[in-house]
Amino acid sequence: MEGLFAQLLTTAFLATFIRSVVPLLLTALGGLFSERSGVVNIALDGLIIFGALAGAIVTYTLDPTLGALAPWVGWLAGALVGGLIAWIHAVVSIKYRADQVISGTAINLLATGVPSVILQALYGTSTESPKVAHPLPLWGVGELRFSPPVYFAFVAVAVTWYVLYRTPYGLRLRATGEHPGAAASMGVNVRRMRYSGVILSGLLAGTAGVFLSVGNLDAFVRNISAGLGFIALAALIFGQWKPLGVLGATVLFGFLQAISITLGGTDLLPPTLVAALPYLITIIALIFTGRSAAPRALGKPFEG
Repeated sequence: MEGLFAQLLTTAFLATFIRSVVPLLLTALGGLFSERSGVVNIALDGLIIFGALAGAIVTYTLDPTLGALAPWVGWLAGALVGGLIAWIHAVVSIKYRADQVISGTAINLLATGVPSVILQALYGTSTESPKVAHPLPLWGVGELRFSPPVYFAFVAVAVTWYVLYRTPYGLRLRATGEHPGAAASMGVNVRRMRYSGVILSGLLAGTAGVFLSVGNLDAFVRNISAGLGFIALAALIFGQWKPLGVLGATVLFGFLQAISITLGGTDLLPPTLVAALPYLITIIALIFTGRSAAPRALGKPFEG
């Protein structure tokens, strides 16, 4: 046990902890914009996967011509593809008023099969993309060197808080998630606000995917998200749909994931229990959190 505590006090563990937090934080902040506007976004896991795939493919394709600039273009591509897939979810949910949970689930199901088809068509394998020669650069010192999305994620918390609580856009977004009818009577375009919230969720979740494939690894691998989108959704609920709450929840879940990675190399607990630890804690957190703080119009189509 003393050896475990010693491992938790190392810079290596701190680096693992930060890398575990970042994709959860980016994705949960994206979900915050969507759900604050009143649209349930259970598709976050799929958005991560599509963003990771696009980022890896574009980076690998442009490597020979752009070199070190390729991963930056890949980041942009991954974010845009995440936004595009989220836009599809928005059209189905907002314009056609389909069940938002079913729409999100459909995207997640597509994310389990479509990447394999694309990889098979492009590279002759259905499990992973070729390794990129130039992943995103690492900034920092020693073991605490991270790719740019890490720094972007923590800056995004402050930006999200400011946008939600200090700008007219944030006021309108929150109003559409709480009282869309009242917001519409004051001249707010509820549908436009909801579209923007869902698309922002895709851009941020796509960025989380790029971090996984080009910022943390150097290739896309099948099921690269490993359910992070669902944990991010749980963090959003646990954080009471507030930016600082989301930060705290993702730090907690990221810490648990980092511990599970550390414990995975020891004999203290069975490996299956170690792997399930973050998910078990997520379920327990949701049981005690409930949905009392959810936006009042969350999941309800706007009929106006």
